[in-house]
Amino acid sequence: MAQIAKLRGDFVSASQFSRQAFEKERLAADLITSNLDAEPTRSVLCRSAATLAIDCGEVQAAERLIAIALCGNPPQEIAEELKDLFVQINIHKYFARRGITFDEAQLHSFVSGKSVPGS
Repeated sequence: MAQIAKLRGDFVSASQFSRQAFEKERLAADLITSNLDAEPTRSVLCRSAATLAIDCGEVQAAERLIAIALCGNPPQEIAEELKDLFVQINIHKYFARRGITFDEAQLHSFVSGKSVPGS
């Protein structure tokens, strides 16, 4: 519903739907986080809730959910996705603390191995 609202240009409704989805997914994740034997469901729920948290601007909640998921025994693929999410939400702050100017196009070029015009 959030995606449809975005496509229609209704960003207020999109934000509300995203928030509702995040809250529901977070609650579902909270129900299972203490059960370390519930993999991959446990880590998948945390990853999904973390992604929705990021969409809602809830970075600290996303970091918490990522940490909870990684403290369990997530499958390797899910663990890598969780680590990527953590980097995604923290890379700008990491560079800023070190006084490094962050250029999204140059980073993408570096990661993909392709050159960026003008660099």
